[in-house]
Amino acid sequence: MASATSLSQHDSHVLGALFDPESSLSTSCQIKDLDSVYYDVDTLSYLKGVERQALASVNTATPSNTDILRTIKILSRLIEDYPQYASAYNNRAEARRISNTVEELMRQPNTLSTIFADLDQAISLATPKHDLDPISTGDAAVLSSAHTHKAFLLYLASQVDTPGQMFGDVVDMAGRDREQLEECASKNFAAGGRFGNKLAKQLAVKTNPYAKLCGSIIKEAMRREFDNMRKAHLVAKQ
Repeated sequence: MASATSLSQHDSHVLGALFDPESSLSTSCQIKDLDSVYYDVDTLSYLKGVERQALASVNTATPSNTDILRTIKILSRLIEDYPQYASAYNNRAEARRISNTVEELMRQPNTLSTIFADLDQAISLATPKHDLDPISTGDAAVLSSAHTHKAFLLYLASQVDTPGQMFGDVVDMAGRDREQLEECASKNFAAGGRFGNKLAKQLAVKTNPYAKLCGSIIKEAMRREFDNMRKAHLVAKQ
């Protein structure tokens, strides 16, 4: 009888990470109805009201460039006056993104750099100081959206032939190849899923580099097993 095929330690780790796709994430966050770290209740209510009005005109299937620019202007003014309001950075990044087609963004590294700067600032402001600290529902929403937005852009970049040209002005992304960008996208999808975006959670698994190795590992394991079975059969015939 052929002996069972054994996987190497590395292969076992890869398969373990694949079948437990959240193994690389930190402990699940506690999302609670908490007060803002930076602003009192009245100030936060005011900020949300201004933000809602700014976004109303672009919350359509085909917002006009005039409305998008007006929204960006209002959010920029809000950020100047209240620089620790994370949601405004996140929504300004979204407004800047929808003002360009995907093809245009691919040719505008400066625009991508500005978008990423806003997303990174939103993430920095909304992320708790320690992994085990509870997080407010508002900050969780910002983190879910900002990480997913970053992941979407990184994944798009990983699908083009020359991604380095797109991210030449983006801190920490310049010079990365397609595989590295897709890995960054997977990590951000995972973070978006951790903070509540179910689609991002699914996409994290699909873009997980371990998943890409799974097929070849299983095929190799099966090939070894069949080889062992064939050898055992030949020995038995002798």
